[in-house]
Amino acid sequence: MRLLANFKSYIKKENLFQQKDKLLIAASGGADSTVLCELCKQAGFDFAIAHCNFKLRGEASDRDENFVRQLAEKYQVRIFVKEFDTNAIVKEQKTSIEETARNIRYDWFAALLEENNVDWLLTAHHADDNIETVMMNFFRGTGVKGMRGILPKQKKIIRPLLFARRSEIENYAVENNIVFVTDSTNAESDYTRNYFRNELIPAIEKMYPETANNVLRNINRFADVEILYNESMHTIKEKLVEKRGNEVHIPVLKLANAKPLHTVIYEIIAEYNFTAAQVREVEKLLNSDSGKYVTSATHIILRNRKWLIISPINIVEEVGHYVIEKDETVIFFAGGKLEINTVPKPESLVTTADTAFIDASNLKYPLLLRKWKQGDYFYPLGMDKKKKLSRFFIDVKLSITEKENVWVLESDKKIVWIVGLRIDDRFKIIDQTKYIVKLSLVL
Repeated sequence: MRLLANFKSYIKKENLFQQKDKLLIAASGGADSTVLCELCKQAGFDFAIAHCNFKLRGEASDRDENFVRQLAEKYQVRIFVKEFDTNAIVKEQKTSIEETARNIRYDWFAALLEENNVDWLLTAHHADDNIETVMMNFFRGTGVKGMRGILPKQKKIIRPLLFARRSEIENYAVENNIVFVTDSTNAESDYTRNYFRNELIPAIEKMYPETANNVLRNINRFADVEILYNESMHTIKEKLVEKRGNEVHIPVLKLANAKPLHTVIYEIIAEYNFTAAQVREVEKLLNSDSGKYVTSATHIILRNRKWLIISPINIVEEVGHYVIEKDETVIFFAGGKLEINTVPKPESLVTTADTAFIDASNLKYPLLLRKWKQGDYFYPLGMDKKKKLSRFFIDVKLSITEKENVWVLESDKKIVWIVGLRIDDRFKIIDQTKYIVKLSLVL
């Protein structure tokens, strides 16, 4: 009964949950989750069971589901079962089977917790899972955070078996006559985790027999290292990062002198969905001209004179307009990217639908970039009579969808450019024009 005693001790030591709490155990039917059910029963905890049938192994998947149903009957607890057409979801989302299965099961678990007033989700991750995770993270390049492995408690998810090795759990099952099912795909090395478990770690252990135990000891060390690391990074960020509304401003000179520069940049930009591979690009911005930028799926880092500015890409979509000051040269908005450059008037100009040339002397700043609205009018290039935009859209045969996505650039309450379509005659270039403003739409 040593495993049961250690189980209770670990829950108390890590303050994972209380005796009165309601628990939901994610059960596959394998040794780990089946033993977890038995330990919770022996410890007197109040639990239900949840099982995902991913429909990936034909009859074997249905066998596992039936086994878990019988497990719930044995313990006289409530059971939740969900079937997923995993292969169809993989094709739709274009993600790996591993990633898809992980996402859909945890989304379902979260819904179960909320709908059934359950306090915690328990998973049967153990020490060997943690060893595999840390080694995978090392080769992925996830940094210090990845080296501390799986946390015993993370939001509503608890892993109360992280203290135990796989062999301890399997021995407990044998000694206590606990029946479980075996997933035959565990012996295959097609999936990343299985490859580490079946191929890579055993190969390393031939040279270094204490590999697994050494990794476990390092996990504890790195957990401590992460605490110190986070405290240090917090101090550095407070000195560098200035929040202005939903933007972040970072002084270029201070950032350039920060050490270690690569790590500091990564820790600042990572929370805005930038990757480790983009750190070098951001470093280059420190020595670039104003207007250069790097983007993630959700944000842009723009070099603006002596600052790096991190902004949401969809800022315009949220507020419906964007105010443009005279020194701004790049504006990201829901319709794309607008580049603004003021230059002396050249001898000849080549105009396209996505490029407009404006007499700089006629512009009054700040400019306003916004969606068009009913009642808007302008003077189409070459005409001295005003025309409503709604009428203009009919003339150029825009569809309803195209009209919904039209933006206008405005100066002193006058429309300068229907972006991507036509400029206003009042802002055209004339013989006396000395400087022009080139407007470029990049989709």
